[in-house]
Amino acid sequence: MRKFIERALEKLPKLNIDQITSLIDLLLREHERFEGVIDSLYEGVIVTDTTHRVMMVNKAAYRMLPFTGGEHEYRLAWTVVNDADVSEWMERHLRDGSKVEDEEFYLESSESLRILSLTILPLVREKQVAGSIIQVRNITSKKQQEAKYRRAENLASLTTLAAGVAHEIKNPLASLGIHLQLMRREVGHQKCLPEETACSYLDVLEEEIERLNSIVVDFLFAVRPMDTQMKQEDVHKVIEDMLDFVRYELEENRITVETSLKAEVHKAEIDQKYFKQALLNIIKNAIGAMPEGGSLTISTAVQGNMLAVDVADTGTGISDENMEKIFEPYFTTKDFGSGLGLTVVYKVIREHQGDISIHSTEGKGTTFTILLPLPKSERNLIEWEEAGEFHHSDR
Repeated sequence: MRKFIERALEKLPKLNIDQITSLIDLLLREHERFEGVIDSLYEGVIVTDTTHRVMMVNKAAYRMLPFTGGEHEYRLAWTVVNDADVSEWMERHLRDGSKVEDEEFYLESSESLRILSLTILPLVREKQVAGSIIQVRNITSKKQQEAKYRRAENLASLTTLAAGVAHEIKNPLASLGIHLQLMRREVGHQKCLPEETACSYLDVLEEEIERLNSIVVDFLFAVRPMDTQMKQEDVHKVIEDMLDFVRYELEENRITVETSLKAEVHKAEIDQKYFKQALLNIIKNAIGAMPEGGSLTISTAVQGNMLAVDVADTGTGISDENMEKIFEPYFTTKDFGSGLGLTVVYKVIREHQGDISIHSTEGKGTTFTILLPLPKSERNLIEWEEAGEFHHSDR
C-alpha cells in the first residue's frame, strides 16, 4: 500500500480532481485502519516527535494514565499527564534521549491502586531517531500474583526451615540432657563433684549451648525479611575488600587467589553488607572444598544487561546427586555446619533481583556465577554504543 501511495504522489500533478479525491479517501481509510490497530492494543502507546510533542495517544493509554484536560496533540508529552512522578520521569528521559525499560509507578485513585510499567523507546525511521514511543502496561494483576507466589514460597521455605531447626536442635538438646543426668548421678554417688570432672561436663554444656545459639541465629537470618539499603557500588572494590578480609584465612589454608576483574561496567545496585556476606559464604564454602589447599579465582564480565561475578575453586567438586539440593535449607555434606550458608547466599542474590548458578565437576572444582542487574544508566550506555548506527535528527 505504501508503494502504491508513493507512486500516486509522484503522479499527483497529472491526476484529475476525482483521482485526487479517491487518493485522499484511500489515505483516510488507511489512517483509520492504522488508528484502529493502535487503539486495539492492550498496551498504552504515546508517540512524540523529535521536539517531544505528542503526535498520537491510543485508547489504552487514556484508560491507564491520568491525563490533563483539553487537547493533547502537539503539547509537550510531560505536560499532558496529571501525575507529578510520571511527568517528571517523562521530561527527564525524553530530554536526555535515553532508552528506559519497565520503570514502575504506583498510581492511587479513589477506587484502587494501579501499578504501571512505563518504557521509552526511540522511534526510528530510516536509521534516524524521529521521535519517541512511550509504552504503558498495567502490571497490577501480575504484581499481585507475584506477591501471592512469594508468600506461598516463603511459607513453604519457613516450613522446611522449621523442620530443619527442630531436627538440628534435637542433637544438642539430647547431649545437654545426657550430661546433666551424668552430673546428677555423680553428685548422687559422691555427694560432690571433682573440679576436673565438673569442668569437663560444663565444657560440653557450654559447647552445646553455643551450638544451639548458632542454630537459632542462622535460622533467624534465613527467615527474617532483609532490610536492604541498595546503593550503586563498585563491585570490583567490594570484591577486593572481601579478599583483603579473608586473605589470612586463605593463606593459612594454602589457597592462592587470582582475580580477573575485567568487566568494563562494574557498578551495580547492591547492599554492601549483605552482598559481602554472600561472597564470604561462597568463599568459606570454597575453603571447605579445598582441605589440601588449591586455587580460588574471582572474575567479572558483562553478560547482556547483567554483571557476572564468577567464584571458582579447584576443590573436591559437587556430585550430580547433590547439585539440585545445594541451596536447600540444612543440606550439607560437611561434618559440621548449619547447612544454611548457601541458602543465605541464594536469598541475598534474589533480594538483589539477581540470579546464581553453579557449575561443578567432581574432583576438579566448582564455579559459582552471580548475575547482578546493571543500573539502567549503565545499561542504556551499552545499548546505545551497540546501536551506534542510529543518529538523532533534530534533537
